[in-house]
Amino acid sequence: MALSPLIVFILIYFISSIIAKDFYKVPIASAFVLASIYAIIITPGSISERIGIFSNGAGDHNVLMMIWIFVMAGAFASVAKSIGTVEATVNLTLTLLPQKFLLAGLFIAACFISFSIGTSVGTIVALVPIAAGISGETDISMPLIAAVIVGGAFFGDNLSFISDTTIASTATQGCSMSDKFKANIWIAGPAAIVVTAIYILIGMNFNASPEIGDIDVMKLIPYLAVILLSLCGMNVLLVLTIGLVLCAAIGFFDGFSWVSVLESAGSGISGMGDLIIVTMLAGGMLEIIRHNGGIDFIIMKLTKKIKGKRGAEFSIAALVGISNICTANNTIAILTTGNIAKNITKEYNLDPRKSASLLDTFSCIVQGMLPYGAQLLMASSFAGISATSIISHLYYPFTLFFFAILSIIIRFPRRYS
Repeated sequence: MALSPLIVFILIYFISSIIAKDFYKVPIASAFVLASIYAIIITPGSISERIGIFSNGAGDHNVLMMIWIFVMAGAFASVAKSIGTVEATVNLTLTLLPQKFLLAGLFIAACFISFSIGTSVGTIVALVPIAAGISGETDISMPLIAAVIVGGAFFGDNLSFISDTTIASTATQGCSMSDKFKANIWIAGPAAIVVTAIYILIGMNFNASPEIGDIDVMKLIPYLAVILLSLCGMNVLLVLTIGLVLCAAIGFFDGFSWVSVLESAGSGISGMGDLIIVTMLAGGMLEIIRHNGGIDFIIMKLTKKIKGKRGAEFSIAALVGISNICTANNTIAILTTGNIAKNITKEYNLDPRKSASLLDTFSCIVQGMLPYGAQLLMASSFAGISATSIISHLYYPFTLFFFAILSIIIRFPRRYS
């Protein structure tokens, strides 16, 4: 019963998709509403207590922080588009990169930025609007180009020294960040190289020659500022606020009125409405799952019959992966299962550096594929497509999954196994 709300959500979504004969257009929010009602019904206690548990999850500080990011990101993206910043940045990108290398170039840029700033969300905020504009000017499909950015964003989320997931995984396993990086790069590095090669091969099929407009250097300032400030490690909310102020200033210089800027910002915030609703519903439903012992149930089942080092490593991977499905937050998933993973590491004489690497890698893999995760929701909103339409194009998370599984099976890298 503990995990049944999540199962109900999945069943409602997939059955509705089959009935609608369109997997990509069924609203995730509707499935969450029905699953949340079911979760509240099956939870013991008075109706006010049950709603209180749900509300605590929906109003969790991590959920509210993500909502604030959605609000500011929506306002920034909308104002930037209305004053021509996105168009100018797209024109610059098309000028610098031949179309055949656009996908590979965008993927490498996303990898570099996410590694530098340590956040997948910040990378998606900075690059997906640009990628969406490039898609409109070329024959590259929107889901594919959005997936390129999402994949690169999780490369840095997984490896960066300042990423929350790196901090959480190394802290719970008792190893240094540099040691965890050395173990992790042998998994993520080959995956990134393979995916870059795939994007180069895909790019060879693109033949369109888009019309490249004039580049207004002044209008590049907001996006350059967002990227540079993010690289300096500034808080993503502060970065977006500064970007929004710069967009407004450039808009005023170009003749935009105060009302026009406010209308554009309001339109962007309104466009984030679905994301905000899904995030709150997911937070509430997943809190009920935790309250009813769902995560404890997973831990008990997966640690019950461990045999050997491979079994222990697979258990750590499964623990953090399933926990991530139930929390929709990779950092929280690591913190939830970290101590259990540490006990498994000690009992089966695993290398803490490898355990930390597995925790971080598998949490990022699952987070990168969740249609109700913050990253895919934000990317889909900026691109104007459904979150589920991006999943089939996520070459990096799927490739990373392959290399991560392979590292467990063949006990690689040897020095950490």
